[in-house]
Amino acid sequence: MNMEPRGMESHAETEIAELFDKLRQDLPGAAEVARSREAAFAAFRQNGLPHRRVEDWKYSDLRNRLKSVPAFAAPRDDAAAGAIVAAAGDVYAAVDRYRLVLVDGRFHAGLSDVAALASEGVVVRPLAEALAEDGADLFEVPEIAADNAAIGLNAIFCGDGLVLTIADNTRLSKPVEIVHALSADAAVSTAERVVVKAGAGSEVTLLETFVGGTEGSFANSVSDFRVATGAKLVAARLQTEAAGTTHVGTALVTQDADSAVKLIGAGIGAGFARHQSFVRFNGENSRADLLGITMVRGGQHVDQTLVVDHAVPHCDSRELFKTVVDDDAKGIFQGKIIVRPHAQKTDGQMMTQSLLLSEHADMALKPELEIFADDVQCAHGATSGQIDEDLLFYLRARGIPEAEARTLLVLAFLSEAVEEIGDEVVVEAFEERIRSWLSAKE
Repeated sequence: MNMEPRGMESHAETEIAELFDKLRQDLPGAAEVARSREAAFAAFRQNGLPHRRVEDWKYSDLRNRLKSVPAFAAPRDDAAAGAIVAAAGDVYAAVDRYRLVLVDGRFHAGLSDVAALASEGVVVRPLAEALAEDGADLFEVPEIAADNAAIGLNAIFCGDGLVLTIADNTRLSKPVEIVHALSADAAVSTAERVVVKAGAGSEVTLLETFVGGTEGSFANSVSDFRVATGAKLVAARLQTEAAGTTHVGTALVTQDADSAVKLIGAGIGAGFARHQSFVRFNGENSRADLLGITMVRGGQHVDQTLVVDHAVPHCDSRELFKTVVDDDAKGIFQGKIIVRPHAQKTDGQMMTQSLLLSEHADMALKPELEIFADDVQCAHGATSGQIDEDLLFYLRARGIPEAEARTLLVLAFLSEAVEEIGDEVVVEAFEERIRSWLSAKE
């Protein structure tokens, strides 16, 4: 993941340096947090934004994409923030859930179910408060993500977000939605971070939604899931931001022994998006299921990148990623499973499948295995193809209009990943969003 020297500084890189120079004294955090920011900024000054000569970013040249970096939004009151959230729509309107709201990277307690969550054993703290008091560990990342440029850029500017601490053996009665909403009236930058500490034996379902934005917006979020012994976490991340937005969303997962994580990422919005996931097993007998759904059209560019680090023995991982590409859009899948020398009895299985709806659709695939142990079961596979014309003919012969038949076939293609979410109402919400995407083409 090491960066190459950037050469001449771009306009956006100059703006980033000027922004940090302007904001550094006002960003929250104790002395150790400030040192972490300065270290991240020093790395940025050396390497700049990631570009195509950096192996992990060769398909997604962020340096070329960002021509300019907008300022961070001024704080808004709850009324103004609530209007932004309402305008963005509510994909989970039919789901009984708790809600926590971030607007332009800032947490709004007045729009959030903080007290109700406290009654269930969940402590919610604004990240700004946590950074100021005891935030030294909140910028820590797994070794496999230590050099990631987007995470470093988030650390430079991150001023708010959430810390959710779920008490041991707590089983939440309903999901928790975390809304990340962007202003639609003017371009802004955001750099929020959500840290979820799932206590031993706890069970929680999180629904992260990324909505809003406009031409020139730049969203760079990090969600850090720290899963203790015996805990079970389901995290469904749905990104539907506006077409002109640049989105980089990172999920960090660390798992202690006997834990189970299911991470579902759906990338539908933004003109340029990179969804990256880093999973590390720290304790034995754990399992991670990573599922991805990408749907792109027009000139969209969406990248799903993941790294799974089997650092201890007796752990299982499953990766299933489905991509639908239409028009002249570009989809990317990069996946890597690492098995450390002592991580015997590892079982890691990766599959990516692509459905191309246009002859101009472009899909780049890069599955990898790095195995340094001998008693393991690991494999990866990749397929890419078009809609089965025989199946389409079969449906049309039974009186189903062509557009509806195509929708049914795309839903069938994606269903294996969507249904893994488990919660029936949440699955229905995902399927409705997929149908909406498909119907917009008609």
